[in-house]
This record gives sequence, C-alpha cells and structure tokens, in this order.
Amino acid sequence: MLKRGLFGLAVAGLLSTFVFGREAVSYLRAGCQNVRNAVKAEVPIQFEMERARTLVDQLVPDIRQCMHVVAEQQVDIEQLRLALTQKEGDVSKQKEAILTLRTDLGSGRTGFVYARTSYSAADVKRDLASRFERFKVAEEVLAADRKILTAREQTLAANREKLDSMMQAKKELEVKLEQLAARIHTVQAAETVSRLAIDDSNLSHARKLISELNRQLDVKQKMLDVEGKFVGLIPVDNVAPTPPNDLDQQIDAYFNSEKAPEAAVVVK
Repeated sequence: MLKRGLFGLAVAGLLSTFVFGREAVSYLRAGCQNVRNAVKAEVPIQFEMERARTLVDQLVPDIRQCMHVVAEQQVDIEQLRLALTQKEGDVSKQKEAILTLRTDLGSGRTGFVYARTSYSAADVKRDLASRFERFKVAEEVLAADRKILTAREQTLAANREKLDSMMQAKKELEVKLEQLAARIHTVQAAETVSRLAIDDSNLSHARKLISELNRQLDVKQKMLDVEGKFVGLIPVDNVAPTPPNDLDQQIDAYFNSEKAPEAAVVVK
C-alpha cells in the first residue's frame, strides 16, 4: 500500500513537471498555500478565540517557573551576603592580629608572651609571615565572593525584570482577549440582526396598495369638486333658512291664483 502511494506521488510529480516544466514547484507551493488559506478561512472565529486563550493560559507555568527561580536566587543571595559579612569580619580580625604582631616585632624585643605562652622573635616572625599569606588569600576569596554576589544580584535584577515583563504581557493579552470577545459579540449581534431580513415583496405590495388608495381618494375628491361639493372648505353658508314673515299671504295668493281661471270658465 505504501509503495502504491509513493508510486502515485512519483507519477503526479512527473506529470506536473511534464505539464508545467520548471514552474511546477511554484505551482505546487501556490496550491498548498491556497489550500492552507482555505482551511484556515473555514475555522470558526470562536475556535480561534479559545485557541488564543489557551496560548495565554500556557504562559502561567512559565511565569511560575520564573517566580521559583527568582525566589531561589533571592535566598542564595541572602545566604551569600551573610557568609560574606562573616568573612569580612574574619578578615578584619586577621588584619588586626597582623598589625599587632607587626608592631610587636618593630619594638626590637627578643621575646613575647601571648595567652600566657612565651614566643621568641623568630617564632613571632614565622607566625606573622604565615598569617600574612593566609590574609592575602582570604582577601582574594573575599573579593571573588563580592564579585559573585554582584553577578548574582545583576542576574536577579534581570530575572525580576523578565518576570515583571511576562506578567505585564499576560495582563495586556488578557485585556486584548476581553476586547476581542466584546468585538466578536458585537459582530455576532449584527449578523443576527442582518439575518432578520424584511420580505421585500410584502413591503412593495404594501406600498403599492397605499399608493392605490391615495389615488382612489384623489379621484373621489376631484369628482366632488366637479359636482360643487367642495371637500375641506369651511361651511360658512351652511345656515338653516328662516321662513318669510308673509308666508301665509304667499300661500293664499298662490292658491287664489290657481282658482281664478276656473271661476272665469264657469261664468262663460
């Protein structure tokens, strides 16, 4: 099966070389890049958001490790300072003893008593030489320890600065993640609203119906205006007619005028 796969890849490579020539490699790279971009574009943004949170959370072990290193260095430096202080005291005592013996030898005496024990000038001189050599070695060790302390203090300061920068970077990333989450919620809300599309056909039908109703009302109003029934005017002449004062005389005259021709016909 593996051999078939390798054979297929070889055939595909030969075909691509035959078709594209020297540019086959560039075509292959472009195709792989397009595939990667297409796959990446299909990954949900929420998944990428969770992946970013995971990467930020993975900074915690590194920060804790850095904190542990800083704590160990602080303890070592404190112990080194105590030891250095003790060595400085010892070297100071050695210096005092050397100066004392040097002063005694300079007095020109031939014998000396120290702690109820007698010593000759030669004994004191040999002891002074030995003390002086050990003193010089102790001073060299003390100087080396001071350099070690200075180097460790510098390393501690650098690690503290690194720890502070890591913690600050983590805080900044957490803030950016919160801002990104807020933007994602905003975009998702906008997408939800945009998906609630209004039916354009119903909207157009409603507009058409309202326009038709307005047209019908306009036609009716025009017809009323033509018939003299003006719509929308103030009814200043809409007053009930009052009967005339000589209504009875008018009625008598009207009916008497109708009877007069009949009477004339009878007379003939």
